[in-house]
Amino acid sequence: MNLPNSITLSRIAMIPLLLWILSTHFPWQQRGEQEMLASILFVLASITDGLDGYLARKRGQITTMGMLLDPIADKIMVTGALIALVAYNPQVVKVWIVVVIIGREFLISGLRSIASSEGFTIQASDLGKLKTVTQIVAVVSAILAHHWNQWVFGLVVLPIRWFAVAAIYFTVLVSIISAIDYFVGFWKRVDHASKDRRKAFVLGQRKSPSIS
Repeated sequence: MNLPNSITLSRIAMIPLLLWILSTHFPWQQRGEQEMLASILFVLASITDGLDGYLARKRGQITTMGMLLDPIADKIMVTGALIALVAYNPQVVKVWIVVVIIGREFLISGLRSIASSEGFTIQASDLGKLKTVTQIVAVVSAILAHHWNQWVFGLVVLPIRWFAVAAIYFTVLVSIISAIDYFVGFWKRVDHASKDRRKAFVLGQRKSPSIS
């Protein structure tokens, strides 16, 4: 246990608290307290997502436990929030949208497992990082859109519900494109590794002494 791993574990602990706030059992639901608290908690959990990795690299505390828990905590955080939003705000977060986003996470996890077994890794692309940001924006805006259609600040009007719908569909689009991009990169690496193995096998056969 170290500071980065403790931060990762705190993010996991925030998830059931977030689900409780978004449930019907939360006691304060009249004036937007529920939405504001859930949004703040999700933003804090998202901040810890980058903070634990930064501290682990800076302090030289990258551990096997951290490498295991960090992606698990990320996926549980996002998928838990999206599944809760299907019941909490179904007008904005549709079931098929959540299926696509979660299915994308399963696909990438499977490809990473195969890549690891083949002895290589595929770094997250800019599309993957954009996907993470859009997911955070989509979840927070969908939570707020449960209570507010818009915020009015003098002459400035922020269409919260419209922004939430746009963010959700943009997240789906980025998730699909980033999954395709990751699969193409994975396929190139696997194909290259396969050619290297075949070449090494052929060279090994040529160098081995023949039996007369």
